[in-house]
Amino acid sequence: MVTIREAVENDLAVLLTIYNDIILHTTAVYDYEPHTLEMRRHWFATKQQQGFPVFVAEEEGRVLGFSSIGPFRAWAGYKYSVENSVYVAGEARGKGVGKLLIPPLIEAAKKLQLHTIIAGIDAANEASLKLHKSFGFEEVAHFKEVGWKFGRWLDLKFLELIV
Repeated sequence: MVTIREAVENDLAVLLTIYNDIILHTTAVYDYEPHTLEMRRHWFATKQQQGFPVFVAEEEGRVLGFSSIGPFRAWAGYKYSVENSVYVAGEARGKGVGKLLIPPLIEAAKKLQLHTIIAGIDAANEASLKLHKSFGFEEVAHFKEVGWKFGRWLDLKFLELIV
């Protein structure tokens, strides 16, 4: 049975492995180079300092994915809007893990008295688009050819959920 809990420092190595696999093999992250454990520690510390949660999906002691929210944009007027991230390990994709990682983000946003969650999703990532739409996210923007990865231009969609 998959359970959801808040991430702890000891999870960071596994979160890094999941994230780096996504960088190297998918267009879910428009980055080229794997991150380091120090980068992941800094990311986690920043989330904690900002008061934003990181959740992990775990089954029998094995982390299958993680999700988080964080600032959408740096200016003060955006303080009630956040961007979400949901990442699932390759072997666990398509098994409902992502579906378990979004509700705690929505609940956390409500508790933090946020207004909007934005999801930036590669336009070709039908699974993630469908997943977010199943929670009421609506497409609000389609940016054409804004990313470059794997030798091709990538489109980015923004979906929004007003909480």
